[in-house]
Amino acid sequence: MCGFAGFVGSVEDREQVLENMMDTIIHRGPDSEGKYVDEDAALGFRRLSIIDLSSVGDQPLYNEDRTKVLVFNGEIYNYQELRAELVEAGHVFVSNTDSETLIHGYEQWGEKLVDRLRGMYAFAIWDTKEKRLFAARDIFGIKPLYYAQMNGTLMFASEIKAFMEHPKFDKVFNEDALGNYLSFQFVPTNETFFKGVFCVQPGHYFVYEDGKLEITRYFEPDFTGDCKKPFEEVVDDVEAVMKESVKMHKISDVEVASYLSSGVDSSYLTYLGQVDHTFTVGFDEGKYSEIQDAKDFAASIDMENDAKVITPDEYWDKLSDIQYYMDEPVADPAAIALYFLSEEASKKVKVVLSGEGSDELFGGYNIYCEPLEHTSFNRIPMGIRRFLGRFAEYCLPRGMKGRGFLMRHGKTLEERYFANATNIFTEREANKILKKGCEPGIQKVTRPLYDRVKGKDPVTKMQYVDLHLWLVHDILMKGDKMGMANSLEVRVPFLDKKVLELAETLPLEYKVQAPRTKVALRAAADRNIRSKTAEKKKLGFPIPIRVWLKEDKYYNRVRDMFQSDAAKKFFRTEILLKMLDDHKNGKNHNEKTDNSRKIWTVYIFLVWYDRFFEHGKPMHPVMKAR
Repeated sequence: MCGFAGFVGSVEDREQVLENMMDTIIHRGPDSEGKYVDEDAALGFRRLSIIDLSSVGDQPLYNEDRTKVLVFNGEIYNYQELRAELVEAGHVFVSNTDSETLIHGYEQWGEKLVDRLRGMYAFAIWDTKEKRLFAARDIFGIKPLYYAQMNGTLMFASEIKAFMEHPKFDKVFNEDALGNYLSFQFVPTNETFFKGVFCVQPGHYFVYEDGKLEITRYFEPDFTGDCKKPFEEVVDDVEAVMKESVKMHKISDVEVASYLSSGVDSSYLTYLGQVDHTFTVGFDEGKYSEIQDAKDFAASIDMENDAKVITPDEYWDKLSDIQYYMDEPVADPAAIALYFLSEEASKKVKVVLSGEGSDELFGGYNIYCEPLEHTSFNRIPMGIRRFLGRFAEYCLPRGMKGRGFLMRHGKTLEERYFANATNIFTEREANKILKKGCEPGIQKVTRPLYDRVKGKDPVTKMQYVDLHLWLVHDILMKGDKMGMANSLEVRVPFLDKKVLELAETLPLEYKVQAPRTKVALRAAADRNIRSKTAEKKKLGFPIPIRVWLKEDKYYNRVRDMFQSDAAKKFFRTEILLKMLDDHKNGKNHNEKTDNSRKIWTVYIFLVWYDRFFEHGKPMHPVMKAR
């Protein structure tokens, strides 16, 4: 629902500076804009009208005496309950928006406001009397919030690109982030690829006053697994909480539709939401398309499905623009497909439901089965397994059956698992291809997370890591940025405070029973949708990158990029080119050679770097048209 940008600090022509910052995020809110500017602070807002379509709901919003100013991106699903409490306490509302609940809630409860919120949100409140800025991000990180302290100024915004319009912003590439990016396929910390620019982490807020920034964590998930109820009662609870969450997430003054794949998550949401429109995309590549399965499911529950086949040229030609919208490279091929899905949905609606978060909460990734399988092998002493793992990594040919298994099981869970998309490049491989090399950084990222879930079962540990890394910096980042690129709000009913409270109590056997995943959730879905869909194995978003990279057209496009000045600046390009050729030709005629994820991770970084650092200021298409 919108986007905002602002700053605290002195600058000449401050209103025009703010206007320029807002122009960069016009795609987040094309319906209207609003500004607040005083001698200390400036807050700007772009609106996508969803609740209270009148201009009364425009932001910035103020409290009764206009001493506090709010800009807000997101939805507060329990705002009617909070509003009633605030009205009873004497607060006067001038709109029917959920946004206004925040400004009065901050008056009433101060920083404790965030403990009462149920929703997805990033917001900032400027106190004109105290000269104090308060800003917060929701407990999952559904909505983005960035900040930078530079040259006596604090900048904050929904997207990093807004900072580039501020004269106090120094655009400097953060090369230190490159090593971890190559392993994770995203930047896994609060750092970004722009030096001095940080994201507020989920469940955190900050206060900025007298030039000092103080960050506080206000929420942390706690997977107790202490539910003692019989399985069928738990399934009742899952069904009830999901019905209620979907009902809350459908609160809107405009139509709410749904994304639809062939899997259980989106199918269950679509059924519960009883939406009028569903949207699907795929590729004309057989196993790389879920369109027919999605259409069959939609027909089974009498719903309309709009589907689009993405052509390879469309996909590749849009990469640079998509990196502009993303702000930072995320080498998940599904991000690009998600752009086209959002584009298709935005032709008919402003709001969609999507299934993100169910895997992290209910135990849905196939890899969660791994610690529960091969238990006899895992009883082999760790010293022997370590030897076998190192032998496999250094002595066995890549692609050989069993090599990956020995490598993984030659390490503890804490050593081998750092995100659902593990091991794009090992640290050794990343160090080898980077000219500058990189310090080992994976364990620096994951160790503090594992330390917080000591004593938990392995699946819960993996969930906790994914909630903080994979979900935030890949899944939700691409979901928000690709939706907002098309002025589309994406709502995620699985990522709801009430749903989390239930999921936290589930014991291991209600989550994963190898080879089954999401045991309780699937059982709830199976009551309402066909078993073929409810029990379908996790597929992900299949993209034919591996196939395309063997075709001359796309192989040559990547090869040219691997020989560019930017590639030569950061990488040992002879290794990149060999990796590309080995993939295309099949190393030693082994057709199983698949370097596609590694190639794609480097290529996407170079496309992003070219857009932001090589060819001048990236320009939004709407701004070009002005």
